[in-house]
Amino acid sequence: MNTTTAEPRGPLSGVRVIELAGLGAAPFGAMMMADMGAEVIRVDRYNMPDFMAFSEPRFDVMGRNRRSVALNLKREGAVEAVLGLVDTADVLLEAWRPGVAERLGLGPDVCLARKPSLVYGRMTGWGQSGPLAHAAGHDLNYIALAGMLYPLGEPDRPPRSPMNLIGDFGGGGMLLAFGVVCAVLAARQSGQGQVVDAAMVDGAALLGSMNWGLYAEGRWQLERGSNTNDCAAPYYSAYECADGKFVCIASAEPQFYALLRSKLGLADDAAFDAQNDRSHWPALKAQLTALFRSRTRAQWCELMEGSDVCFAPVLDWNEAPKHPHAVAREAFIDVAGVTQPRPAPRFSGTPVPTPSAPVAHGADTLALLREAGLSDARILHLQQAGAIGPVLAPPDAAGA
Repeated sequence: MNTTTAEPRGPLSGVRVIELAGLGAAPFGAMMMADMGAEVIRVDRYNMPDFMAFSEPRFDVMGRNRRSVALNLKREGAVEAVLGLVDTADVLLEAWRPGVAERLGLGPDVCLARKPSLVYGRMTGWGQSGPLAHAAGHDLNYIALAGMLYPLGEPDRPPRSPMNLIGDFGGGGMLLAFGVVCAVLAARQSGQGQVVDAAMVDGAALLGSMNWGLYAEGRWQLERGSNTNDCAAPYYSAYECADGKFVCIASAEPQFYALLRSKLGLADDAAFDAQNDRSHWPALKAQLTALFRSRTRAQWCELMEGSDVCFAPVLDWNEAPKHPHAVAREAFIDVAGVTQPRPAPRFSGTPVPTPSAPVAHGADTLALLREAGLSDARILHLQQAGAIGPVLAPPDAAGA
């Protein structure tokens, strides 16, 4: 009896993705698909400067689980090589400004004509249409226009950027991955591919769906720092401790709020009776601020962590992977000496494989071009034309 356990392959095993390398959002979406078992081939730029390049490939966490072919798409033969890869793929991902792929000869019309079942995923900030479609921008600009930057920060100061979590990653790469997988399912039923227009400005707005409803109902105030879950409420905020570290509480429901009062010794303090009376919030928050500063973070954790207070210590990136909950769930892993989040979500029937380390740009150029059907003579021609790097040694005079 064979008791060998098969290696995990993930729920997207059998899906092949060609990723035309970009920045931020698209690599994150490609990483999510690769984490789930899709074979993702990244087409990197050869002999061109890379913005924000990492000093070593292993630090490019979003580049994990890939093979890489490096091409100069402006040199003769390189686009045809990419199209050869497209012929073998289920998905093509690109994150250029509208029209760039078309000008290179890699637009959706060309690709879908060759592979009618292809899902052509396009990731941009402003989308493929609209008056801003061709303008430059970054995460901050997209979430600003979507209405999602305005609520962030203190009421008497300019809005604060939430890093690039809302635009690039939540409203961008994650939306792209979701849209592409939806289109792959549709293509498997109909045999017909399509274009997926994923825009960060759309995705950022979508992430605020609940808040749009609260605002329409009159339960969300436009003024920053004046709402229940934007740290205005004294029971839903972060506080500094005696040692300069921080904790946060989110005791919104009445039963959780009652437990918070009990653990803080405030059960009989009538000032805290009107939980949602906004006029009392500043005074109550000042009282809690002083109270939390009276003990260290470790002391507050001992008192409240794991209870229904809805409490957590605010951990930095050195601390988060070492927390007992993260350790128990193996939420972080080490890949080539780099601590990083484990792929998520988790699957009971199709577990995902352990991520492989990112590779150098072009590390698999020769193998991938051969897989695409290019002969060594053709590959040597691309090399001599400057479309790829030196992957084959030219024949010497005796063997020419």
